[in-house]
Amino acid sequence: MIRERRFRIFPRWQNALLALLAAGLLVLAFPDFEWWWTAWFALVPLMWAIERERMAMPSFMLGWLFGTAFFFGTCWWLTYAPIHYAGVPPWLAYLLIFVACLLSGLFPALFAAILARLLQRFGSWAFLAAPFVWVCSEFARYWLTGNNWNAIGYSQAFGPDVLWARLGGVLLVSFVYVAVSCYTYWSWNELSKYGRFVPSLGLIVSVVLGLILAVLMKSTNAADKSANFIAVQPNVPASGLDQFRWQELRNKQFSAAQGALDRLSPTDRQLPTTVVLPESPMNFAYDDDRGFQQYVRDFTTKNNVSLLFNSAEPDPATGKEFNSAVMVGPDGKKVAEYDKIYLLPFGEAVPFPFEGLMPAVVGSFAYGKNYSLMPVGEAKAGVMICFESHFGQLGREQVKQGADVIIEMTNDGYLGPTPVLRQHLANAVFRAVETNRPVLRVTNVGITAYITETGQVLDAAPSYTEATRVWSVSKSDGSQTFYVKYGDWFAWLCTAVTIALLLLTFRRRGESPVAAGS
Repeated sequence: MIRERRFRIFPRWQNALLALLAAGLLVLAFPDFEWWWTAWFALVPLMWAIERERMAMPSFMLGWLFGTAFFFGTCWWLTYAPIHYAGVPPWLAYLLIFVACLLSGLFPALFAAILARLLQRFGSWAFLAAPFVWVCSEFARYWLTGNNWNAIGYSQAFGPDVLWARLGGVLLVSFVYVAVSCYTYWSWNELSKYGRFVPSLGLIVSVVLGLILAVLMKSTNAADKSANFIAVQPNVPASGLDQFRWQELRNKQFSAAQGALDRLSPTDRQLPTTVVLPESPMNFAYDDDRGFQQYVRDFTTKNNVSLLFNSAEPDPATGKEFNSAVMVGPDGKKVAEYDKIYLLPFGEAVPFPFEGLMPAVVGSFAYGKNYSLMPVGEAKAGVMICFESHFGQLGREQVKQGADVIIEMTNDGYLGPTPVLRQHLANAVFRAVETNRPVLRVTNVGITAYITETGQVLDAAPSYTEATRVWSVSKSDGSQTFYVKYGDWFAWLCTAVTIALLLLTFRRRGESPVAAGS
């Protein structure tokens, strides 16, 4: 009885190894490995393991093992900041991250349990529903945790198939790759068990979506340039900033910008130009610092340019500060301000219901509410501050309000020379594709780059170096992608399909349940 009970809860060790194999293959698809093509078949071992178990609880444990291993294998870099800057012992830092990965792993576990339930009810045909269930689980992670870092679709940021995001966002790309794994396994399963060949529906889906994209693809930019941007990557250190060092680094950033301005061609000098400084540990406070206001005024009026920089700005309503992007125009006056809407949970703000019970790690900021745009010549720019590049909703709203280009201001310096640099870049790639707008990524330590509307990463600056880049943009034609218009429609569709199928499994039926392997 004890042995029987054990195997009703825990999976067999052979299936546990298959789940770990699937996690390893999926880890290889993400930075720093970036073997994006392994995502095409990474989930096949997990599908096999779940079918071999066919019970909800052992399958739940398989999915939990898979998810925990995958998230730990791709997000271990979260230990860098507590170890290097907070003095946390490495063993404790890794233990804390492991606990966080255990929590994130509950969502693949939910997927595995639902799939097992569907297999009991519908047999191997349930694999046709597996991609819908997977997207539902990723969408649930987004809503319940506030982020969807390293959804499977993000593994394709530097591959050839990112353009599907223009239709349904990153989760549509997740669907396609899970579909290929599931449908390939299903086709092989049908052939091996019954000697009948079933074409891979995943490949069919890929071809159909590719044809749709070929029709929908078009450039949003006119031929004429509307504005110039000078991106400054200052490589500001994450610690050791006293007042003298702060002023030295400030002067160094403005000197780098001045050098780039001096190198502009006579033609480019005729265009409106904006200098962009990244988010960094410098902690500008434009509203409260009269000396800095004068410093900025002197720079912008002397060069007839606008300056966009990160600043802590007061919120009279809460008494807190906003994490803001402030633009000062060529006349030395403040012309626009965007206040960060999506704050980093527990880093910049403590979410409900924990608010008041513990402090935020970086600071307790106020939440912004308005999707303010920045004037850049004849065009308009939306702004994303660091973690916000993870949210497709932000880019959607900015484009709906008229953004022709999106500027991302980021600092990943606290996390060291780790895979986070490329993983964070992958987020920005999807925001460019989803909105069909270029993303100008301006960072403190890297990766500063120009990302085209089709997701190409151009003119990237080496990480942890001082660099400047000069880019030009054009005013868009105002067109909006299907994703901009309708948002996460596909994720909601997958959620509805999953719920409907689950309800069907609880319906009584006259015949006996589908036998295992049918």
